[in-house]
Amino acid sequence: MCAHGFSGPTSVHLTRFESRPLFIHLMLEGTPVMPAFTSALTCLPARLRVMSAAGTVAIAATAALTLTTASPATAAPRPASKAQVSSPTMDQWIGRALAIMKAKHIPGSYAGILRNIKRESGGNPRAVNNWDSNARAGTPSKGLLQVIDPTFRRFHVAGTAWDIFDPVANIAAACNYAAHTYGSIDNVNSGY
Repeated sequence: MCAHGFSGPTSVHLTRFESRPLFIHLMLEGTPVMPAFTSALTCLPARLRVMSAAGTVAIAATAALTLTTASPATAAPRPASKAQVSSPTMDQWIGRALAIMKAKHIPGSYAGILRNIKRESGGNPRAVNNWDSNARAGTPSKGLLQVIDPTFRRFHVAGTAWDIFDPVANIAAACNYAAHTYGSIDNVNSGY
């Protein structure tokens, strides 16, 4: 349950509309729509964009996403806004990753890393994508920068943990992959 008392949707429906992006409809059953809608907006990860509200809240998933229905006792806190994605802890993780990356000559900037974290996980180091093609193939993307296990193993950076959920290790491996594939994490402006 978030600070606003919202404990998640009661049901989730995935729909694909021709060439439009994937939409997720959150059915707010048994609750007054506007108060629930307002609470939902402040509790959803930063990478979600609200598309409409009329009894059903339609949200475009702009990147990998995991939705679970949680009881008030088990619901995990999520960032309430983009402003909260950057925090002293996030700053420390990115700073430690940048120091290791610099020593290993892996390019990347604070701004490029933070921008991609906001889009990929909303700042949740335990985020897991359970719906895309990687997940269907048995290798869901995980962590702050949504890295799959084979990519993490291949692009792991010495001096970081061998734990894909470790924020510093996840950032460093993702930036190493991005450097080899795109020249730098700074060049990544969409899912990668």
